[in-house]
Amino acid sequence: METYAVGGAVRDELLGLAVKDRDWVVVGATPQEMLAQGFLAVGRDFPVFLHPRTHEEYALARTERKTAPGYTGFAFHAAPGVTLEQDLIRRDLTINAIAKDASGAIIDPHDGRADIAARVLRHVSPAFAEDPVRILRVARFAARFADFSIAPETLMLMRDMTAAGEVDALVAERVWQELARGLMEGKPSRMFDVLRECGALARLLPELDALWGVPQRADYHPEIDTGVHVMMVIDMAAQLGAPLPARFAALTHDLGKARTPADILPRHHGHEAKSVALVDVICERLRVPTDCRDVARLAARFHGDMHRVAELRPETKLTLLERCDALRRPERFAMILLACEADYRGRLGWEGRDYAQAEAWREALAAVRAVDAGAIARAAVDPPDIARDIGKARIEAIKAASR
Repeated sequence: METYAVGGAVRDELLGLAVKDRDWVVVGATPQEMLAQGFLAVGRDFPVFLHPRTHEEYALARTERKTAPGYTGFAFHAAPGVTLEQDLIRRDLTINAIAKDASGAIIDPHDGRADIAARVLRHVSPAFAEDPVRILRVARFAARFADFSIAPETLMLMRDMTAAGEVDALVAERVWQELARGLMEGKPSRMFDVLRECGALARLLPELDALWGVPQRADYHPEIDTGVHVMMVIDMAAQLGAPLPARFAALTHDLGKARTPADILPRHHGHEAKSVALVDVICERLRVPTDCRDVARLAARFHGDMHRVAELRPETKLTLLERCDALRRPERFAMILLACEADYRGRLGWEGRDYAQAEAWREALAAVRAVDAGAIARAAVDPPDIARDIGKARIEAIKAASR
C-alpha cells in the first residue's frame, strides 16, 4: 500500500499558494484493508474513505470507462493492481494530474509543472471529452488563475463537446455548484468569457449570453455593450468582497436589457421588471438557493432607484425599504446595496468613483429603525391609525436624516 498527495493540494503548493484541503490516492489497497485501518467509507460510486483522525479524503486508485452520455455515465474500476499513472491519466488538467509521495518526490507524468510555469490550462488526455463537467471546471479554473491561458487544443475540445450536446446532459444542481464556485473566484468574468468562447454559455445561460451586443447609453455606460458591463460588474463585486447572493445579483441585474425593443435602443425603459422575470426563469431552471434568488430579484427590480436615492421623495424611500423588507432583513439589504455598488462602479472609467448612495440608504434605514413603533401603537386612539402614524413618523425620520 502506497499513499500519494494528489490534485489541487500539490498544484497549489507548486504555485506557492496556501493549501486548504488535501486529497490522497492509495495504490495497492483494498476497501477491506482501508476499513481495517480505521478509515470510514463515504464513496457511493467508487471507494473513497475519510482518515480516522484528519478526516481528509483517501481514494483508491481507479480507472474509469464511459458508458452513457453526461457526467454520470461512467463505470469505475478500483483494485490493488491499478497504478498511480493509470489514476492520474483520468484527471482533467495537467496541473491537477501531479502527485507527491511520502518522501516529497513529485510524480508528474503529464508535464503539469511545465504548464504551471507556462501558465497554461491543458487537458490531460482525450478522455477529457467524456465528462461535460470539465467544461465548467476549466472555466472556473480560468476565473481562479486569471493569469493562465487555455491551451488552444483544450478550447477546441470544449467547443466540440458543446456542439455534440454534452453540456445539455448536465444536471441543474451541478451546473449551479460550479457557477457559484466560479462567481466566488477572484476574477469571475473569466469563467463566463470561457463558457461563451466555447459556446456553452448559450446552452447553460442563454439569458446572459444574449446581453453581448446590446448597446446602452454611452453617457451612463461608457463601455456601451451590456455583456461587457455585466462582466465588469461581477469583477467589481469580487473586488468588493461581496458574498455569493450579491455576486449572483450582480450577474443577473440587467438581464432584461436583452428584451428591449430595437426601436428604443440604447435606452432600456422597463428593463427592471423584465430582469426580475428572467431571474425567476434562471433560478427555477438551475434550482438556485432562495437567498441568492431573493437578493437577485430585489437588486434587479430596484437598482435604478437605489442609484437615484438623492432624487427620491422620503415616501418613496420608505416604500422601497419596505418592499425590500429592509427593517426585518438588514443583512439582506446590505447585500442588495453591494450589488448596486458593483453595478454603479462596474463601468468603464467609473471604477474609482465613490458610491455615496449606499451610505444614504444606510442612513435612511437607520432612521426608520430608530422610530419606536411600539410607543406609537400604544399612543394610538384607534387601531386603524397605528400603521398610518408609524408611517408618518418614519417618513419624518427619513426627512430629518437627509437634511
